[in-house]
Order: sequence, then C-alpha cells, then structure tokens
Amino acid sequence: MQAKVLSGNQFSKLPSSYIRRESDRPRLSQVSDSNNIPLVDLSNPHKTQIVEQIGHACREYGFFQVVNHGVSRKLVDQVLNVAHEFFNLPVEEKLKLYSDDPSKTVRLSTSFNVNKENVHNWRDYLRIHCYPLDKFVPEWPNAPSSFKDTVGEYCKEVRGLGLRLQEAISESLNLEKDTIINMLGEQGQHMAMNYYPACPEPDLTYGLPAHTDPNALTILLQDQQVSGLQVKLKDGKWLAIKPHPDAFVVNIGDQIQALSNGKYKSVWHRAVVNADRARVSVPTFLCPSENATINAPGAIRGEGEPAIYRGFTYAEYYQKFWSRNLDQEHCLELFKK
Repeated sequence: MQAKVLSGNQFSKLPSSYIRRESDRPRLSQVSDSNNIPLVDLSNPHKTQIVEQIGHACREYGFFQVVNHGVSRKLVDQVLNVAHEFFNLPVEEKLKLYSDDPSKTVRLSTSFNVNKENVHNWRDYLRIHCYPLDKFVPEWPNAPSSFKDTVGEYCKEVRGLGLRLQEAISESLNLEKDTIINMLGEQGQHMAMNYYPACPEPDLTYGLPAHTDPNALTILLQDQQVSGLQVKLKDGKWLAIKPHPDAFVVNIGDQIQALSNGKYKSVWHRAVVNADRARVSVPTFLCPSENATINAPGAIRGEGEPAIYRGFTYAEYYQKFWSRNLDQEHCLELFKK
C-alpha cells in the first residue's frame, strides 16, 4: 500500500496496486442508467400493497428503495455532513482509529481486506458497531464533536426501520410478521461510513468490486450528489442506482436468501468511483446474533421442497466471509447441501 488511507492524500495517477486487469474493469459505458429499481412508499395506507411490493422486489431484484420511511431529512443530512467532516480530518487524527483487524468494533481501514487481496479498492471506511448503543458509543470517534450524538440518533431510527422491513419481508413469505426477527435473535447492528475519493482513472478500478452482503439486511444512505452504486440484474447486466431524493436503498443479505430457501436473492452489487468528486455512502447492516442458526423453516419450503443450504450459525458464516477475497464466488455456495 502506498498509504494506510487514501483520504487526505493526493494522487495524480492511479497507483499500480489499484489497477484491475482489463477483463475485470467497470466498463462504465456499458452500464444502464435508469430508475427501474422498485420504489416502495411506506406511508401507503394499504399495508398489503407494501408487503406485495417488497416481496416482488426481493424476488426479482434483491434491492428496493423506500420513501416516507420515518427518518427525518434533517437527521439524514446531519449524518452525511458528519461523514464528510470525519474524512476531512487530518490524516494523523484518523490513523488513531486505523486497524486491519475485522474483529475490532471500531476501526478505520481502506480497500476491503488489504492483507489478503491482490488488487486494492479506491475506498476508505470507518466501521462501527451500533447495538447496543450504550455499549459501543464510548468507543466511537470524538471528532467531529457532533459524531456521537448525531450517529447515535441515526442508528436508533434506522434500526427501527430495519425491523419494520423485516416484518414486511416475513409477511411477504406468508409467515407471521415476527418469524424472521425471532429466527435472527438479538440482532447486531454495524455501520460503515464509506469515503470514495475523486479518482484520477475511474475506469481502471473500483470503490468496491462486485460482492454480496453477508448480513441479513442492509439499509444504504446514498450520497445525494454523486452516484456510484450499481446492481447486477438477472440478465447479467449492470444497472446504476441513481440517488432518489429522501430514499434509502435496501438490499437483501445472504442470511435472508438462506432463510427464504433461495426465493429472495442477495445479489451482486458494486461501487464505482468518480473522476471529479468524492462520494460518501453510509450503509447500516442488521446482522443475526452470532449463535443464531440459519435454516429455512418448513413453512417457507413447502411440501417436498428440500432445503438448499445446510444449517449454520452466523458466526461460522461471518468468519468464512472475512477469510476470503470480496469478489470470490458467492459465499453461500460454500453452505449448499
């Protein structure tokens, strides 16, 4: 690595350790740019329509967007501002939080797994654990001064949203609304603040290469000014998800794909970078408790339908996920029966 973090450093050209081989580059001119990802209005008074829309999105896309979600615009703006302020801190200040150890509950790092990967990703990130708040907030950064209060309030609001969405996902599978929540146990919650600096040669690298999320559900706050998230559709083509005003992007993680016996898809997605502007994104991850057993219930499988995946604990899955490169085969493939 030329530097432990990218933010705060200047690059006139892309360092060689970030350059992807030609067959593994974004090919940005081939990416479709449309608004096809489903948009679900959570204020719809007809709850059955919300459930049906979420079920359709989980089956066909693995992604959807939600508006009228109950998290205030003011709080969203404050979180994005705090993220920018953090990454604008002096490098020496940020490096106090630097670690390559994924088991740490607060850590600043870069790329994805710098100790294992051959080519690095154009990203810095701050990853924090968020639940229970009173346990983890004391470990969070003290700078900027508004970090703990702003991010703490945001974490509570987004957790509530995530649990409501899990209830709707359960109902869309014709289960009782608390089925998935009960199966996942006392869910952990992590947050990442991703910072993708302006990149001198964005066609040659990724912010994050194609991957699926190892957790249960991800709620993403996109930068409203700079797009970068792309999703792989069933036909193998990539679709850019434009930032939608006041929307969160929600995607199914590997654990809900397993619990749904493959009916709902944890799909490949990636982040590309911009030549002119830095981009921030803030994903929140809801994660099963470590000892939760992930196994599709019989009510989902139906009569005579075998389970696709063997039962496993989330701790086992998470360890396997972090021991690999991000862009290897879908980690769930290792857990098929």
